[in-house]
Amino acid sequence: MFASLRTSLRLLGQQTSNCVLKSSTEQNRNLVLCARAMSSTPNTNYDFQSLKVHSPAEFVKHVEMNRPNKMNTMNPDVWREVEECFDKLADDEECRVVILSGAGKIFTAGLDLTDTSLLQIVTSDEDCSRKAFKMSKFITKFQQSFTAIEKCPKPVIAAVHSACIGGGIDMISACDIRYCTQDAWFQIKEVDVGLAADIGTLQRFPKIVGNDSLARELTYTARKFYSDEAKSIGFVSRILQDKEQMMKAALDVATCIAAKSPVAVQGSKINLIYSRDHSVSEGLDYNAKWNSAMLQSDDLMKAATAFVNKSKPVFAKL
Repeated sequence: MFASLRTSLRLLGQQTSNCVLKSSTEQNRNLVLCARAMSSTPNTNYDFQSLKVHSPAEFVKHVEMNRPNKMNTMNPDVWREVEECFDKLADDEECRVVILSGAGKIFTAGLDLTDTSLLQIVTSDEDCSRKAFKMSKFITKFQQSFTAIEKCPKPVIAAVHSACIGGGIDMISACDIRYCTQDAWFQIKEVDVGLAADIGTLQRFPKIVGNDSLARELTYTARKFYSDEAKSIGFVSRILQDKEQMMKAALDVATCIAAKSPVAVQGSKINLIYSRDHSVSEGLDYNAKWNSAMLQSDDLMKAATAFVNKSKPVFAKL
C-alpha cells in the first residue's frame, strides 16, 4: 500500500512540476526565497554581544536578549545582531524551533533612548531631503531586523515576562506564538515619545488581534494592557504563573513542534504568512503549488508508516 502511495506521490510531483515553473513571477520568486531559507549550514556560530543563544533540547534554539542592566533596550547594535541571528537560524539544520526571551527583570523596555544615532541624523547640518534619505535607511534597517524573525522559516515562540514596551511589541508581533507570565504587561509606547510605531506594530498587531478599534485605541493612547487582556484579544495564547513555568511551557511546545516534519512545519509557516497578506484564492493557489513540490518529500511516507506502526517518526534534517 505504502509503495503504491509513494509512487503516486512521485508521479503527482512530476505531473505538477511544470505548473510550479509556470506560476506567476511573484510566486516563483517567493518559492525560490523560501527554498533558500530552508537550506542548511552546519556548525553555525552564534557569538553575539546583546544576545545569548543555546540549545535546551534537540532542534530547539533559545535566543535570549542579554542586556539586563539596560532593561534589554534596543539600539542599532541590537537590531543588527537580531537580524544576523535569525538569518543564521533560518539556515541552521540543527534548528527547527526558536524560543525568544529576555534576561533580567523585564522582557524589554523598547528603544534605547540614550543612543545618539538617531539624534546625529536629526541635528546634522545637511538639508532636510538628505536627512530624510538617511533617516529612511536608518528606519528600514530596524524594520529588517524584526522582519528577519518573521521570515525565518522556523517557528518562533516569544516568552514574555514583566514589561514589554514599544519595540518589544514590534518584536513579538513578528513571532509565531506568544506566551507571557501573569505579571506581564504591554504598551505601544511610541506616541509618548513623539513617534509613530514604525518597526512592524502598526502592520502586524492589528492583524493578530483582529480588532481594528482596539488596535487604534492602544496605539493612540499608549495605555498599558495586561496579561489577561492580552490573552482575551488573542495577542498571547497562554499565561503562566511565573517565568520558570513559562519557559518550561515554551520548551514543551517547542520540543513537540521540533519532533514534527520540518518540511511540513516550515511549509505551514511560509503558507500562513503568504495567506495573511493575500486573498483566500491566492493563498489556496500558492498552497497548491507549494505542496505539489513538497509532497515529494520522504516525510509523508515516514509519518504514515509511523502512524500505522504506532511508532515515533524520525525526520531527516532540513
